[in-house]
Amino acid sequence: MNNAPTLTDRRRFAPRPADFSGFVRASNARLVDGTGRPLLLRGVGLGNWMLPEGYMWRFGPGAESPRQIESLVARLIGDDEAELFWEQFREAFITEADIREIAASGFDHVRLPINARIIQDEDGAPIEGGYAMIDRLIEWCRAHRLWVLLDLHGAPGGQTGTNIDDSPHGIPELFMSDEYRLRTLQVWEELAKRYATETVVLGYDLLNEPLPNEWQYRYAAELATLYRDLTAIIRTHDTNHLIMYEGSHWATNWDIFTEVWDENSCLQFHKYWSPPDVSSISTFLEARDRLGLPIYMGEGGENTIEWIYTAFRLYETYEIGWCFWPWKKIATVTSPISIVPPAGWGKIVASIDDADAISRPEAQRVFHDLLAAMRIENCEARVNVVAALLAEDPAILPSWGFGYRGAGESYRTRVSPTVPGIRDGDSVAITWRQPGDNPANPFEQSDGRPYHPTEELVVELDTDDWLEYEVATVVDTATTRVLDRTGRDAPVRVHVSERGLRVVATTSTAISRIIPGVIG
Repeated sequence: MNNAPTLTDRRRFAPRPADFSGFVRASNARLVDGTGRPLLLRGVGLGNWMLPEGYMWRFGPGAESPRQIESLVARLIGDDEAELFWEQFREAFITEADIREIAASGFDHVRLPINARIIQDEDGAPIEGGYAMIDRLIEWCRAHRLWVLLDLHGAPGGQTGTNIDDSPHGIPELFMSDEYRLRTLQVWEELAKRYATETVVLGYDLLNEPLPNEWQYRYAAELATLYRDLTAIIRTHDTNHLIMYEGSHWATNWDIFTEVWDENSCLQFHKYWSPPDVSSISTFLEARDRLGLPIYMGEGGENTIEWIYTAFRLYETYEIGWCFWPWKKIATVTSPISIVPPAGWGKIVASIDDADAISRPEAQRVFHDLLAAMRIENCEARVNVVAALLAEDPAILPSWGFGYRGAGESYRTRVSPTVPGIRDGDSVAITWRQPGDNPANPFEQSDGRPYHPTEELVVELDTDDWLEYEVATVVDTATTRVLDRTGRDAPVRVHVSERGLRVVATTSTAISRIIPGVIG
């Protein structure tokens, strides 16, 4: 198996140990820990463990939801072998070694996506084996000083009607069925009873990304009512924990948030494949000010390290805690941990559409090998992803990733803006590296692939114009490179600044990226 160094073998990141002496709570539109210390949360999502998602396996249509993936595995290796595989999968995909690595990588919490089908049977009774997974995770996180955010990612009946929630029929039946609604209330009542006094638990994320697309309008009132009812039943048993409410339409539509339902609550948004600028989060900032509630970016990622660096600086500048998505998946450059697919995995993928692509004995061998491959000690570390998230020795800074503190603080320029819709609030000339046939949205690299020349943005600078880039570690300016639109060294000076580094143009130029020099 692959024995590539782990993240912390390759690089040390500043730890952020959680404090379990009290409960995380809302206070004056911000989050604080049990001692009253302000929190700027930095976390990572444990996607695929309790709720498998097809793209994390490199699967496509036909094997995207948990039910579809389970059906594929059973078809390929047989029912008995499939049952054993899933037992072993839940023992191997996330282990204490993962939690140790997450803590050592500078994170302070994990978000646990829960499939209700793992912790509740069809009669609404608890499944102890599923709760044992949660309990095991809590104990690992207690040992390694991480909070755990409980996230109902797949509610009974499904809250999205897409593959990400395990909905039985591809529609959000949670909002169509009294039975599923009752069972969702029962799930949260049981969670609240079990964890009411557990300070390792950060809070309760009631529903992941409810009601996308046309459903956001059809069932908006029902979502708001369900949130109120869930809050009431939780507070019957637990007055301690923070409650999180996500907006509809992939957690981006906050129209339902017109009043405060619970003083100890937080509003959550998600952000993918969009410009990392203030206008893109202005609705969420306005809600924070209007309602006096903290806000949290609960999912974001699946992009280049340039986008990741820039977007997560935006959140932190505006005092928004965050959770990166996800920690681990197969053959990826966009997550901190990449599982090396075992020999024959391509045949497994092909078998979604071609039943004869792989024999049963070979499929059994491939899935057996996958169980070993997914253990973190056999995975590959994508160190640059974490470095970009934390701005600790980042590998690349995009020209358009300068700070968000405005003119005189993050930049001083005399060139007028040119490309509309990208950092419109900043008087900085962002333009195309190669004009012509440019995309409407240049931030859709969901696989982390490099930018094509027509997708890449540059910043035009006049003599003595400057930009500041926020970096948490000291940069070696002598070995830092600033590249122009042709890939050559740009005519600039680089200085260490209070918040990172400052790039000053010595003559008119257009810069595309900065490669920071690392000390030591």
